[in-house]
Amino acid sequence: MALSNLDRELLDKCLAKDSAAWQEFTDRFLALIVHVVNHTAAARNIQITADSRDDLVAEVFLSWIDKDFAPLRRFRGNSSLATYLTVIARRVIVRRLSQLRIPTPHNNAVSELPNARPFANSPDPIDFQAALEKLSPNEATALRMFHLDGCSYQEIGSRIGMPENSVGPLLSRARDKMKNLV
Repeated sequence: MALSNLDRELLDKCLAKDSAAWQEFTDRFLALIVHVVNHTAAARNIQITADSRDDLVAEVFLSWIDKDFAPLRRFRGNSSLATYLTVIARRVIVRRLSQLRIPTPHNNAVSELPNARPFANSPDPIDFQAALEKLSPNEATALRMFHLDGCSYQEIGSRIGMPENSVGPLLSRARDKMKNLV
């Protein structure tokens, strides 16, 4: 979906530093970013408090205005504005979550990423690093880049030397191998 005229006008007003437009912008995308925070945390088996969620949402919004709205100025309109903002939000959230100390849902003990984090749908915590070492170097790198660093398929593909459209299947195979390790 391409950029709508409504979003283009709103974005232009925000870049012109119209405070009323910024309020409209935040109101328009707040629910989306709350959803991205909740989904990203849940996908990583991380339970967050309402205060943590609010902090993450605020951090996302701050990232959009960083360096005189640089992320918004880089938007080229090749996708919907919501899609573009979701990608930025996800990267900010993944980076921040990877820095947090995370209680595991199984024993409420606190562990640091990535060493003792439970794998999705795993009944017991596994040693994430040890599991990654059992994968091929490309699979391990792709999983780290996507899930821990929040990199795009394009970034992963260029780093490991494969076409962007081959990254998704590589990640899928790597996840399947990880599931079989538990």
